[in-house]
Amino acid sequence: MKKKLLFLVHRLPYPPNKGDKIASFNLLRFLAERYEVYLGTFVDDPDDRAHVATVRDYCAELCAPEIRPALARVASLRGLFTGEALSLPYLRSRALQDWTDRVLADRRPERIVVFSGPMAQYVSGRVPAGTITLFDMVDVDSEKWRSYGERKAWPMSWLYRREADRLLDFERRMAREFDSTVFVSKEEAELFRTLAPESAAKTTYRIQGVDSAFFDPAIGFDDPYPGDAPALVFTGAMDYWPNVDAVTWFADAAFPQIREQVPDALFCIVGMRPAPEVQKLAERAGILVTGGVPDVRPYLAHARAAALPLRIARGIQNKVLEAMAMQLPVLATPGAMTGIQPYDGFAPTVSEDAATLVDAAVALLRAPRRDETAARACVLERYDWNANLQRIARLLESGTVEADL
Repeated sequence: MKKKLLFLVHRLPYPPNKGDKIASFNLLRFLAERYEVYLGTFVDDPDDRAHVATVRDYCAELCAPEIRPALARVASLRGLFTGEALSLPYLRSRALQDWTDRVLADRRPERIVVFSGPMAQYVSGRVPAGTITLFDMVDVDSEKWRSYGERKAWPMSWLYRREADRLLDFERRMAREFDSTVFVSKEEAELFRTLAPESAAKTTYRIQGVDSAFFDPAIGFDDPYPGDAPALVFTGAMDYWPNVDAVTWFADAAFPQIREQVPDALFCIVGMRPAPEVQKLAERAGILVTGGVPDVRPYLAHARAAALPLRIARGIQNKVLEAMAMQLPVLATPGAMTGIQPYDGFAPTVSEDAATLVDAAVALLRAPRRDETAARACVLERYDWNANLQRIARLLESGTVEADL
């Protein structure tokens, strides 16, 4: 008989169409093969309600109340009066808390997995004796808010710095309560060990994966680009501010110089819900903003390179792994390449200097499409989901962190 496992996730882990949902879905699938899963989560996109039945197939029981982001943002302001991080009331639900309490009391799960920091509030101080707990923070989320604070003007800079401080306090407190705290990369784990030295011995990492059978360049795809325009491509959720910041910076600092040297060059921004700033970029010559597309693979298969100039980045980027799986040359900032291990033959251009990225882009755009076979080999060898999640399996069986950092 399978052991019972309570799994709490901040967003319905399906469809796997953005970074956190790719990770949480693969984790759910992995856990469901080994445990009787009780899943508590939120539906924060009305379109995702259609996928609840798919998720339910992986679970013994599912609680998925709807969260309306606009109302949740207003509710989060309570944190200004309570002194807590705003992220906590944003994801606070009486329905989900009541369900969680019932599962803990009636089902007495032998394992608890929390995915995303604020979800730990649902089990804090409530864990049954003997239950093994795992806190998958994914990234050091408090540091993301600190990065926002460094780039925004007052008063938002003050608000983001406050969120960073309050959220770090919460992250440290939760890490003390859990048997293990897990991050998406070795670099994120090492960062948290410096920020929370009292939990250093219980802090470790997993490695992100990619579905290399799905992202396979051997599959034939129709060319989505107009004419024979040589294209640079950026993929991601385009209402997410680090992505918005990345493409607007590249469009301002690099792409005009690229177009001067390659007049028919195209910068294609592929991703759902483009923010107004991103939509406005489509007014510029050579920039295409697609919005959501049924399949990003054709855009990767027929581009000359992936341009991924993230200036704010936490953990391993799925957009990098997907480009690598499709054997696409990569132009990126150092932050975008965090957690991507060096691999013989794979030589991405990695720089924060716009001129360096321009020179590399021009060289790639002027040449026929180059297949980065070593990039795919790296993905196949090091970024396989099932292999990398074995670390999670060991943590859930032993309750102790391996001495691997």
